[in-house]
Amino acid sequence: MTRKKRAKSVPKPSSRQVQQIALEKYRFLLSADEFKALQLELEKPLSGGMRINPLKISPRKAVSAWSERYGWKVHPVSYCSTGWWLDETDFSPSQTPEHRMGFFYLQDAASMLPVELFDFSTGNQPLVLDMAASPGGKTTHLLDKMNDRGLVIANDASASRIQALRVVLSNWGAASVAATNFPGEKFGIWFPEIFDKVLLDAPCSMENLRSTETRPMRPISSKERSALTVRQAGLLASALLTVKTGGQVVYSTCTLAPEEDEGVLDVVLKQFPGVVRVDDVSSRLTAPAPGLAGYGEREFHPEVTRSARLFPHLFGTSGFFAARLTKTNPIPVREAPPPQRSLTNAGWFPAAENDLQIVSGELVNLYGLEIIPLMAQNHLTLWQNGRSIILAPELYFSRFPDFPVKMLGLLLAEKTAEHWEISHEASSRFWSCIQTGKIILDEEQVSVWQRGEDLPISRTEFPAGTVVLITDELNRFLGRGRLIFRGLKNLLPRRVLL
Repeated sequence: MTRKKRAKSVPKPSSRQVQQIALEKYRFLLSADEFKALQLELEKPLSGGMRINPLKISPRKAVSAWSERYGWKVHPVSYCSTGWWLDETDFSPSQTPEHRMGFFYLQDAASMLPVELFDFSTGNQPLVLDMAASPGGKTTHLLDKMNDRGLVIANDASASRIQALRVVLSNWGAASVAATNFPGEKFGIWFPEIFDKVLLDAPCSMENLRSTETRPMRPISSKERSALTVRQAGLLASALLTVKTGGQVVYSTCTLAPEEDEGVLDVVLKQFPGVVRVDDVSSRLTAPAPGLAGYGEREFHPEVTRSARLFPHLFGTSGFFAARLTKTNPIPVREAPPPQRSLTNAGWFPAAENDLQIVSGELVNLYGLEIIPLMAQNHLTLWQNGRSIILAPELYFSRFPDFPVKMLGLLLAEKTAEHWEISHEASSRFWSCIQTGKIILDEEQVSVWQRGEDLPISRTEFPAGTVVLITDELNRFLGRGRLIFRGLKNLLPRRVLL
């Protein structure tokens, strides 16, 4: 009996080889000079970017202070007022207390473009859907642009990605948000003509020409590409169904593949003739970056060129694509009932008036934090779930009271045997409003504290059991601690430890 010879395994191409193959794909889309500029750009390392949290701190004051403190060299992202390029960072931004406490988010500058394409100049309480939200960077950007008012439904179809989304949202400290876990394709039939704005940062091939250790480029088969384009078109169609007439949809990908970018817009524009337009977004950029008029033998809808195609050499970013669409007329849809589960069955109920007075009183007495005016300003209400009390958006309860959520609002306080204790998330979010209840640590104590260790301290003005807020001589928020006998118990969440 003869043995069959084993087929020789074909070695997988390296990330560099995949990049070169993809690069050749785009040669004919650029002039010789542009292609040379692209090649030269890809030889350079990609500069990092950060987006500062305006809900917690003034971006311009913060970037000036941090640059001086850490020796960073930065320059602003032209199309994002809270975004900066990190040109030189001798001290890693990810290791700073400000990053771990959610005062800024590390993000490629290209990914800051989609949210900036929306027009938030009208509407005091916008209703927004982030259809494929995890890990949450663009969701936090939306909440910033809305001043944490209204409501963002941050949805992701992948259950495994919801925890990452929850962590980012908790760290950012926004309250006007609900996280959900459903197929994005369903929102169009569940909630037609509901949302003011929809962001679809679509699942894609990530063919952005920037190969990194954490996100190496890989080969994409024609079968996988075809499946992606079908899914992207389905998600975009759902987004257009669920947005109001007159509302805006931003479609974006972190790929330069025309099949997944202009090709998907072309499919949807032909699917919904006369009821959708692509808006010209060229004024948002400092250099021309138009979408393609066609690809190969395929000619796209004329409006597709109004989109933005960010080749890396244009702005020093990863490859990226974004377009804004406006729905000009209603689209017929066969509706279906969305999933329902009452909040009561999930253990939620409105906080009692007595608890509201007790919580707000303790926050004023301990920290000088006036929470009731902030609630009125941001259209928030207090709800209780178990021993937790949550700042939640009024708009959720008026528009989606029975729609199942994985996370809702911002944890304000938790109940102990004796009183309510302010949460880490609320302490960080409202740090600029907090006047008292602080303990200042010296430099040596700060190093120990950030590792999650308890500290011995001398007598303080606060009684044992009090939750105090920890800071240093620079007035940076460093978490919470509980006063115990001759010491300070460290209450830092594990996710923010050094």
